[in-house]
Amino acid sequence: MRITRLAGAVAACLAVLTVTACSDDPAADAGTNASGSFGECDLTGKAGQYELKTVKPDVLTIKADLPSVGWWDGDTVADIKSGYEYCMAAEIAHRSGLKSIDLQNVSFDGLVSGKLTGYDLSLDEISITPERQKVVDFSDPYYNSSIGVLAKKGADVSESNLKSLHLGVKQGTAAQQWVTENLDPKQLDVFPGDTEALAAVSAGRIDAYLQDVAIELGQAKQSGGQVEVVGQFRTDEAYGAMLPKDSPNTDTINKIIADLKADGTLDKLSKTYLGPAFGGDPESVAVWTAP
Repeated sequence: MRITRLAGAVAACLAVLTVTACSDDPAADAGTNASGSFGECDLTGKAGQYELKTVKPDVLTIKADLPSVGWWDGDTVADIKSGYEYCMAAEIAHRSGLKSIDLQNVSFDGLVSGKLTGYDLSLDEISITPERQKVVDFSDPYYNSSIGVLAKKGADVSESNLKSLHLGVKQGTAAQQWVTENLDPKQLDVFPGDTEALAAVSAGRIDAYLQDVAIELGQAKQSGGQVEVVGQFRTDEAYGAMLPKDSPNTDTINKIIADLKADGTLDKLSKTYLGPAFGGDPESVAVWTAP
């Protein structure tokens, strides 16, 4: 298998979705959104019911790879005012008596490295894995997902020929590790972000992109029919809120997430933001078996 690593931190800084110049920290890409309110979110629950120890007084500082269709909606970081994870973060801040969210954009690879500092938590469709748990803390799961296969509409990409094709993955993702270990494709390109990978699929530079199906369905809808999700692999992935290792807030975040599940808030966020963004039910995507 030939692996091509594309553009690293430099390309990430040139990505369409960044909004300011890159920092000197290679893990931290541009973009901040410091909001004194909570955007378009319809907040529920009791304000100040819980207490978090935050890096800045009265502020919930979140680092994530942004934006993300359905999860963090907006053309730039500064535009984000809605989405499943944005409003989930707003609920966490609200129920903890905090006044605002400071949203900071970082590369996904840097995000899961365990080297980031100066943040309270991340909500970024991050799969809980044993390797990551060694360097960061995770909350209990809040969403389940699988690995999808995104291809140009009408392309000859199938369960039987996938291994022989030119594939792409996003650097630092669970999909990158899974593809390497389970498919061992003939050729694999590693991209710094979803934007670059999606452009490569659309242009025919790679045959398929493997990433969480919960992310790819939104990308397919946004593409206007250029690409489609042709299959998925059941990998028992689950997303959790990521916190710095040994964070004092992990148990409290678990309690808030349990409340958000019990009172129906997460189900409502899914129907409000993910359903329209996906344009389809993840369960309707064909389930493939790794060769």
